[in-house]
Amino acid sequence: MGETEQRPTAGSRLGAQENAGISTLEHGQKPPVTPPGKLISIKIQMLDDTQETFDVPQRAPGKVLHDAVCNHLNLVEGDYFGLEFPDHKKMMVWLDLLKPVIKQIRRPKHVVVKFVVKFFPPDHAQLQEELTRYLFALQVKQDLAQGRLTCNDTSTALLISHIVQSEIGDFDETIDREHLAKNKYIPQQEALEDKIMEFHRNHMGQTPAESDFQLLEIARRLEMYGIRLHPAKDREGTKINLAVANTGILVFQGHTKINAFNWAKVRKLSFKRKRFLIKLRPDVNSSFQDTLEFLMASRDFCKSFWKICVEHHAFFRLFEEPKPKPKPVLFSRGSSFRFSGRTQKQVLDYVKEGGHKKVQFERKHSKIHSIRSLTAQPSEQHTESSSFAYGDNNDAAAVQSCRQGKELKVSTEDTGQHKSPSLKKSPKEGRKVDGAVVSTVEEEEEAAKDRMQQNRPQSQQPSTGSLTGSPHLSELSINSQGGPSVANMSLSPNLSPDAKQSSPLISPLLNDPSCIRTDDEEEVKKKRFPTEKAYYIAKEVATTERTYLKDLEVITTWFQSAVSKEDCMPETLKNLIFSNFEPLHKFHTGFLKEIEQRLALWEGRSNAHIKGDYQRIGDVMLKNIQSMKQLTIHLWKHNEILMELENGIKNSRKLENFCRDFELQKVCYLPLNTFLLRPLHRLMHYKQIMERLCKHYPPSHIDFRDSRAALAEISEMVAQLHSDMIKMENFQKLHELKKDLIGIDNLVIPGREFIRLGSLSKLSGKGLQQRMFFLFNDILLYTSRGLTASNQFKVHGHLPLYGMTIEESEEEWGVPHCLTLRGQHQSIVVAASTRAEMDKWTEDVQMAIDLAEKSTGPAPELLASSPPDNKSPDETTVDQESEDDLSASRTSLERQSPHRGNTTVHVCWHRNTSVSMIDFSIAVENQLSGNLLRKFKNSNGWQKLWVVFTNFCMFFYKSHQDNHPLASLPLLGYSLTIPSESENIHKDYVFKLHFKSHVYYFRAESEYTFERWMEVIRSATSSASRTRALSHKEPHAY
Repeated sequence: MGETEQRPTAGSRLGAQENAGISTLEHGQKPPVTPPGKLISIKIQMLDDTQETFDVPQRAPGKVLHDAVCNHLNLVEGDYFGLEFPDHKKMMVWLDLLKPVIKQIRRPKHVVVKFVVKFFPPDHAQLQEELTRYLFALQVKQDLAQGRLTCNDTSTALLISHIVQSEIGDFDETIDREHLAKNKYIPQQEALEDKIMEFHRNHMGQTPAESDFQLLEIARRLEMYGIRLHPAKDREGTKINLAVANTGILVFQGHTKINAFNWAKVRKLSFKRKRFLIKLRPDVNSSFQDTLEFLMASRDFCKSFWKICVEHHAFFRLFEEPKPKPKPVLFSRGSSFRFSGRTQKQVLDYVKEGGHKKVQFERKHSKIHSIRSLTAQPSEQHTESSSFAYGDNNDAAAVQSCRQGKELKVSTEDTGQHKSPSLKKSPKEGRKVDGAVVSTVEEEEEAAKDRMQQNRPQSQQPSTGSLTGSPHLSELSINSQGGPSVANMSLSPNLSPDAKQSSPLISPLLNDPSCIRTDDEEEVKKKRFPTEKAYYIAKEVATTERTYLKDLEVITTWFQSAVSKEDCMPETLKNLIFSNFEPLHKFHTGFLKEIEQRLALWEGRSNAHIKGDYQRIGDVMLKNIQSMKQLTIHLWKHNEILMELENGIKNSRKLENFCRDFELQKVCYLPLNTFLLRPLHRLMHYKQIMERLCKHYPPSHIDFRDSRAALAEISEMVAQLHSDMIKMENFQKLHELKKDLIGIDNLVIPGREFIRLGSLSKLSGKGLQQRMFFLFNDILLYTSRGLTASNQFKVHGHLPLYGMTIEESEEEWGVPHCLTLRGQHQSIVVAASTRAEMDKWTEDVQMAIDLAEKSTGPAPELLASSPPDNKSPDETTVDQESEDDLSASRTSLERQSPHRGNTTVHVCWHRNTSVSMIDFSIAVENQLSGNLLRKFKNSNGWQKLWVVFTNFCMFFYKSHQDNHPLASLPLLGYSLTIPSESENIHKDYVFKLHFKSHVYYFRAESEYTFERWMEVIRSATSSASRTRALSHKEPHAY
């Protein structure tokens, strides 16, 4: 193609092979045939402000120029970008990829075309290439400088601090001041310089790739992120601005968003001369007219905006590029414009299946080169022959980071700790960012198959693989926008935003199998760690204490930081919460340090090691438990804290919204009020650990006396607080259930106790229909899962238990596992999924009926006649529901779904099972943390993960230092077994988890830890019957 073919690309200058593919083509397609003819030179201004000249045939379509720019940059995800230029009327327009360049750019010598971001996805985690995120970061930097991205001073300073970190590295006051003096990121920057440096100080060790990710995480939450305003007037002549985003069409007054029309509500977009028309779908609940009309400055302005809307709708909503309409024979009416190029789904699929070479790219303002993978296919990743040794001093050793956009300067031979792959952020910022996107089981297992075929030695080098999103069942919502498929789950890059919500049945989350691998074929290097059971019991104290300390930090660091920025909580409540949690955090920080020092001596990792004297833990436990008794005054306050916080939420919409938003942060991986009960739960864990230790030691052991004394002390504390804890757990559970239900006003009332929740089929005139049932000591509710913005369960009816009878009725109705519940005014027929489920419900319902008979009388009326007990004004009906409805932002921060869709209630719904309050209480006691090796059914290697088991769920981290999990796997419904001989798992201490076609193997480090993991996981995978549970536990108050 003349000079175009001979021009060296950025990649070739750095020694990379030529990329034969064109970024906007489907995998396997050939570049478009370039029309021969005279070449014209087009000047392109890149996002780093450099200019490049491209020679293209004058009759070539715009796509040829766009592809040439992407090829020059070695940019795979070029479809997010566009070329804009001033037309003959000086109006900035986008280059049409189908029309010849010369017909659009009339005087190319006098025009500079800008290469900029055109489509801003709902979440930058969907951008799989580090180079793409770098270019997006440059766009944010440009928008800040031009005043297009407006936000408050704090957000501005925070954004700039990440830009500075990526450009000059770690904080140095002198260098920072010099750099800020030379570089003006915003007008009037001087006033913010101190704040910028204060934030920059907190980014120590953050790589440029991490800084880009942090920058985009903050920017995407701003109301003006990716927004280009188009002046217009409404029917009354009021001046407004129109804009288009991935969610739909937005209306601004100045820089304040006043309305949004989501794509699902829009039936048709059109323009007539200067009038821009939006035809909405019929909605009886809406006050809007059927067709909205806006007046723009001219027909050209109007048509230009219409085109942008058409392109955004097609890119984000369609699965594939729309096909061209056949040309009319006689005459045409209206514009023939259509979107050209790949949709977002096609881009994500293409990158995932690509197989591109790894190349370097140079950051203009940074001395650090980034190595990025153009390989989106997990099977192309390196399989390292890394050694693995258990021990607290090498939790992150021998790993290779696969985090997208990461530069991790750690050799696979390194046995020291490295920085947590989780992107760091100062607790002062109050918002945690996750740079990792986790893959679905199907993708991981497919990748494992590919690796088995392609497993060959690779040279060791840092690798940044492309990880893919995973749907549902994690508290990590990777996207903050999108619909039923997105608002309550993580959007998988191989799914369109239109994709329907994946069921938790088939979508357990686990992070990418192609990273942090150990070779199963090589013998693992063994360190000389102690092997006695007492050592592993002591180690359990340390591993669970690490998790407990992180849970305390959710309150003392993250929640406190967020509260300090928002005027939403009364001072008395602030003081009550933090004055009681901070002493606990301080004490347990010292406690953990003592335990770790003792383990180091026990393992012989200290020069002060004297064999025998330090091979015990009872003395450390006794000393600290005695000191802990002085903190009992704070533990007694937790009941008051929980009640006052819930009262504050009940009385303040602002506080309710704040707490709900905080729960959506990744660091808050459990319901907020669960963290408030953690100190009480921890006492029970100490008691259980000391019981195991005392049972293990013979009376003559040197550590037996201290261990027994520590057990006596902690047992006394637990006994004092036990009754309060039972009441608080019930109170907490009622408030959690209240968030899951709509159509009920007074769920939380004195004396009401939760007994069981679960999925049953209700027999009606339409046959068996799945319903969610909630059993309390005075009433039985039945609900359905509606397609609401909050993903809650709508109450259909209730049966007071007073005067109710229950009987089996399989023969009467011909339905297996069938029960008839006869109330005083209503009877219903329900069917359980299994005989065991039916027995559990029968037992609990009969017990609840007996309790209700002993009460004073019938329960109060429950169902609400007023609007549902959900203060969100944006509740929509089923007909209105869409991914865009769910993500419509009502504040300056784009928010995620108002309510998570992966609570225990939702898991029970999807897996057709039930849990009782006794199960919840057992789960509280059965919590565990530690390192495990994980393997898929079809993979060879084992992957080291830090695993936290709590709340019927396994949470996965790269290391114990991470502030939030990368993925989670709810275990309700899973089966726990030991691998059979035929499965060829020739390793010790391996257990197997499987649900339908999903199989995972986990490998523990010792017999003791293996037994402990089996014990706690069994408590979640096999719900105990009430009789059996109560036979070995203290009675629960019902």
